[in-house]
Amino acid sequence: MSRTASISRNTSETQIELTLNLDGTGTSSVKTGVGFLDHMLTLFARHGMFDLNVSATGDLHIDDHHTVEDIGICLGRCLGQAVGDKRGIQRYGFMTLPMEETLVTSAVDLSGRFALSWRVEFPTEKTGTFDNQLVQEFWNAVASNTMMNLHVLQHHGTNSHHIAEAVFKATARALRMAVTIDSRQTGVPSTKGTLQG
Repeated sequence: MSRTASISRNTSETQIELTLNLDGTGTSSVKTGVGFLDHMLTLFARHGMFDLNVSATGDLHIDDHHTVEDIGICLGRCLGQAVGDKRGIQRYGFMTLPMEETLVTSAVDLSGRFALSWRVEFPTEKTGTFDNQLVQEFWNAVASNTMMNLHVLQHHGTNSHHIAEAVFKATARALRMAVTIDSRQTGVPSTKGTLQG
């Protein structure tokens, strides 16, 4: 069973091509025009063991918002498509991940329902030229388009770069756990018999 998905999204604000393979080796090719997001998506693929290709052009002359959010939409839709009917998956995943002085927990439930609990605070408005509030916008877009529960909790941390990196790595590892096939799980991991909402 191939657990891959691709999407093309073309609007007046962004043009995006994204391909995702849940059963990959962590390889990626990411060109978004937003350097910090490229870095985050590359490590997301590596720690999730996902193969990820992203090519995007956007209205960066305005700011990074549309590009970051729309890539999150595309990634979320591909995650939802690639996991299919969720038969045999673990469904839940979690990781508490240290990144130098920072500690972040991410927990996911591929429930078919959207919820985001976000308890992350950045000590600075920007990391380089990247607006740190876009980290939440990105993950809100991913979670709402995957239709999953996502809880992200920052226990502590003082460096904005480390905080963002811990969020992406922890969530990648949580998703890696959640999409893993459980050999003992023959059906959909729900007493309702469906994880489609």
